[in-house]
Amino acid sequence: MMEREKVVLREEDVGRAMVRIAHEVAERNPDPGVLAIVGIHRRGAFLAQRLHALLEELVGVPIPLGDLDIGFYRDDVARRPDAPVVHASHIEFDPGGHTVVVVDDVLYTGRTARAAIEALFDYGRPERVQLAVLADRGHRELPIRPDYVGKNLPTSRREHVRVRVSELDGRDEVAIVPAVAAEVGG
Repeated sequence: MMEREKVVLREEDVGRAMVRIAHEVAERNPDPGVLAIVGIHRRGAFLAQRLHALLEELVGVPIPLGDLDIGFYRDDVARRPDAPVVHASHIEFDPGGHTVVVVDDVLYTGRTARAAIEALFDYGRPERVQLAVLADRGHRELPIRPDYVGKNLPTSRREHVRVRVSELDGRDEVAIVPAVAAEVGG
């Protein structure tokens, strides 16, 4: 861990946030038979798997699960210096008629969420789309608002929110890092 990063959610906080989000999703969607969960690669896909397991346990019915790679749907793909890292998308159900909860780790400008919605519609037209994020850091550039939030994190544009998940990083946590440290430290 870098000296200048501030951990704002630890493992137990992440777990509690995911449980709360699962309960909120179940509460707002009284017909669990139409629910589906789709995570945005990379960390959002792991969080979606966790949310999916919690929801199935809560509601007692199978819920479709998928994941999306939105790399080529981003509106800044041509301006990025590197080609996007491509992960396979897996939507093995027809989103039509479903309430699809799109899951991501951090909501910032809204551009990733917009790209995910566009990618999702290539697989079918959901009845509704809802957005669940572990952290909402503000600074929206598009009129996108999450339906479910683990933690609101007031940040400056000179800061970076780093989410770590045990599946990739060996631990669950959310930290705020100065942008310079984030660029140097990865």
